[in-house]
Amino acid sequence: MTTAADIMHSGSHWIPADETLDRAAQLMREHGVGALPVGDPMDENQRMVGIITDRDIVVNCVAAGHEPSHVTAGELCQGTPHWISSRASVQDVLREMEDNQIRRLPVIDENRRFVGMISEADLAHFLSEDQLAKFVERVYS
Repeated sequence: MTTAADIMHSGSHWIPADETLDRAAQLMREHGVGALPVGDPMDENQRMVGIITDRDIVVNCVAAGHEPSHVTAGELCQGTPHWISSRASVQDVLREMEDNQIRRLPVIDENRRFVGMISEADLAHFLSEDQLAKFVERVYS
């Protein structure tokens, strides 16, 4: 069975909740990513408390008239983060992303530590064209 660990992009990066959004944007640029999981810096296991995207920074910080060097990642991330176990099946990954209409899904290990990220591009390598078309239709509807 193909698992989330098999399809995720490993070596992904995260940002502590107390780090500023200008630093988050710099990390996104350096690593060529559009999203970063946000971790609790006070938790020794660095558990995820949210996720921020480049769009979040632009729309909810810059366009709202805030200074990215004065707003933290923890202040920007909202709601309960969605994630998937590294042991989950591809069907479980698809269901989580489709049900919540999300395009990026953090992957955690058995200790709830962030270990990777699954994006649409990662799924494209493992799904048939029909499966991918159905996924895109459900996520963007």
